[in-house]
Amino acid sequence: MEEKKVISIEDRIPKLKEARKKKANRRLIYYLTMFTILISLIIYLQSPLSDVKTIEVDGNKYVDKETILTIAHVEEKMNIWEVSKKKVTKRLKENALIDEATIERKLPNTIKISVKENPVVGFVQIDGGYSSVLPNGTLVPQKEQQIDLAEAPVLKKFEDDDMLSRMADELALLSPNIVQLISEVIWTPSDENRFKIVLYMNDGLIVDTSIRSFAEKMEDYPTIVAQIEPGEKGIIHMGVGTYFESVK
Repeated sequence: MEEKKVISIEDRIPKLKEARKKKANRRLIYYLTMFTILISLIIYLQSPLSDVKTIEVDGNKYVDKETILTIAHVEEKMNIWEVSKKKVTKRLKENALIDEATIERKLPNTIKISVKENPVVGFVQIDGGYSSVLPNGTLVPQKEQQIDLAEAPVLKKFEDDDMLSRMADELALLSPNIVQLISEVIWTPSDENRFKIVLYMNDGLIVDTSIRSFAEKMEDYPTIVAQIEPGEKGIIHMGVGTYFESVK
């Protein structure tokens, strides 16, 4: 019969003591680590290390960085944890040009503001300056933005707010590459057609059309131009039918 091996309690005690010692050491290291992290965090929060040193702004095209920072009330040397994401986002979205805004803390001392702007579909001249026209017809004064007249057509004689809003809505539906071809849009209402407009194109041609179904009709512009002799000037009439009238 095989003899069973018996391990005495005395033999087990050193191993138990060693295991308990390792466990106690691990627990001590854990508490010391947590204490160090806590102390470091307190020092960081109470020291200039947590002051904002860099402010990044991206996604902006029409609203310059200085204007965004003024609206957001975010500036260097303020504590990074005093920047309220909710409040800053709300303030930024009160600007008509800004559709969405997000705020991000990038430790240790950087704030990043990202914005998504509403598109500008045109410009109108008011009091010697230009205001941007948004897709809903809202006008944004020049002092609140950076303006490049090459990016959208200038809208003239749109004294009627409803007509301006309708025109803006149509321009928003138009392909950007077609919008870039338009230099000016002039509202020329008549007794027969109060939606009548005349377009001056960057290629030298003139388009006589209507605000109604404007975007749909203008999508055919490149195809129509391709059928006109290069260098020939004239008016493209886009009404019930479409035809070209040469002008000498």
